[in-house]
Amino acid sequence: MISGLSFPVASPLQSASAYAGARREQDGATATDSARPGQRGSANELSEAERRRLEEMKVTDRKVRAHEAAHMAAGGSLVTSGASFGYETGPDGQKYAVSGEVGIDTSKGRTPQETLVRAAQIRAAALAPADPSPQDRSVAAAASQMAAEARAEIARENMEKMSSGAGGTTERRASAFGQAIANSLAPTSGRALDIYA
Repeated sequence: MISGLSFPVASPLQSASAYAGARREQDGATATDSARPGQRGSANELSEAERRRLEEMKVTDRKVRAHEAAHMAAGGSLVTSGASFGYETGPDGQKYAVSGEVGIDTSKGRTPQETLVRAAQIRAAALAPADPSPQDRSVAAAASQMAAEARAEIARENMEKMSSGAGGTTERRASAFGQAIANSLAPTSGRALDIYA
């Protein structure tokens, strides 16, 4: 199990205290009129810079939540924990998601065939968002490697079955062997997956 399907912060976000300090310096606020961002009465009391910052935070929050929802929808039964988020307080005093992750079970299946299906679902979950993070791409690459190993195991099992089989002509065995290898190496992207959302 890993908790690695995560949404990276698109741009560096200031902490609430650093933001408040920068705002006080920018406006030349005095001790009597330098209310902290969380103490504002309404959005109308925010400066233009604070309003722009708030809109940026709202956009980031929507993107983070959509990103993690895509992981969860594609991960289905392999999701081990719901989305967890990292938050930052905006100039309006509200918390906005700036990062997130979804836990997903990346273990192999009981059989190579089951592993092949699981690997395809893990890869689909990792690449489900429109903008996969580097961590998401790393999980997808690991799933692709797991699928390749499962295909090799299936091919080896098929070869062992063929070599231990009794009778039959050499040509028939060679044809069946070639077909077994072709079937085990076929891409899984077109196969249907049972995804539970």
